[in-house]
Amino acid sequence: MRVYLDNAATTAVAPKVVEAMLPYYTIFYGNPSSVHAFGQEAKAGVDHARAQVAKALGAKEDEIIFTGCGTESDNTVLLGVAEKYKSKGNHIITTAIEHHAILHTCEYLEKHGCEVTYLPVDEYGRVTAEQVAAAIKDTTILVSVMFANNEIGTIEPIEEIAKVCHEKDVLFHTDAVQAVGHVPIDVHAMGIDFLSLSAHKFHGPKGVGVLYCKKGIRLPSFIMGGAQESRRRAGTENVAGIVGLGEAIELATTDLPAKMRNVSRLRDKLMAGIEASIPEVRLNGHRTERLPNNVNYSIRYIEGESILLMLDMAGIAASSGSACTSGSLDPSHVLLATGLTHEVAHGSVRMSLSDMTTEEEIDYVLEKLPGIVEKLRAMSPLYHAK
Repeated sequence: MRVYLDNAATTAVAPKVVEAMLPYYTIFYGNPSSVHAFGQEAKAGVDHARAQVAKALGAKEDEIIFTGCGTESDNTVLLGVAEKYKSKGNHIITTAIEHHAILHTCEYLEKHGCEVTYLPVDEYGRVTAEQVAAAIKDTTILVSVMFANNEIGTIEPIEEIAKVCHEKDVLFHTDAVQAVGHVPIDVHAMGIDFLSLSAHKFHGPKGVGVLYCKKGIRLPSFIMGGAQESRRRAGTENVAGIVGLGEAIELATTDLPAKMRNVSRLRDKLMAGIEASIPEVRLNGHRTERLPNNVNYSIRYIEGESILLMLDMAGIAASSGSACTSGSLDPSHVLLATGLTHEVAHGSVRMSLSDMTTEEEIDYVLEKLPGIVEKLRAMSPLYHAK
């Protein structure tokens, strides 16, 4: 049996998404900037996708900018705001558990004259609106707090943080790459100024993302050349990818509450099974304020990489953290920020479900995982020395 539980890294492209994309490779292959019928057919596909994304986010169509990925969207906001608002100030606030698309960009900005505050989180990976309010200064130009953490699944109090930012006349960005398509989001109701997302996290294609930019806020052009995306991102559009993103976000957000209930039920079954069959495990992230599809445990006395290799031999795909840092030997910065020791953090495993995950797959994981842990602990000097 093969079981894929690494949906936080990427998801399978939904069949209906593939079906929607195919004509834009073979029939509607024109350049959307061309005035002839071939070009206008392609443009219609892009326009329809923009409308689908806007509806899913509670946004206006002219607030949607198509990008290459969530990382590009994150970079664009941080670099764009730093450039556009440098006359007001140079201070940016973020958290210690952000994706490296945010953290590495902040490190770059620090080398170029910006001041960055990295807010600490509690043991569950949560930051509070009060922390944000206390950190805001006269020179603060942007607060960037992820909607939900990609490793431990904790959901942040986004609406409360956005309210604090607006009360102090500071722009607010959220990296919602892991949240879009999994929990309800309304950018206008929540007070979000900028939002980043990526299609491949909710059964869309890789290589296409979105930056939501609230109407009235103008960032510098981040790719210069042609007039695409209202002169904000030049370059011929990835039409098929954009069409796929639009179809995927519509599918993901249709009947979302019912999907959330089903995925949460399977998540809770997996969590209960792990806690009942494996001693000395720690749930990482908030138990209730977490994504419906995220399960992350530290399993004491053994290495997470060893668990992953043995799970893979059993046909089960999981991860030890962010796919973007899979080549690193360092423990997760997210887990360390929640107070875990290096030793315990190294023994962590993330399993992420999707609405394609089945009950039989969860049963199979619960059949295999306890034996794998028992075998590895039998070989562990740490386990015998406890």
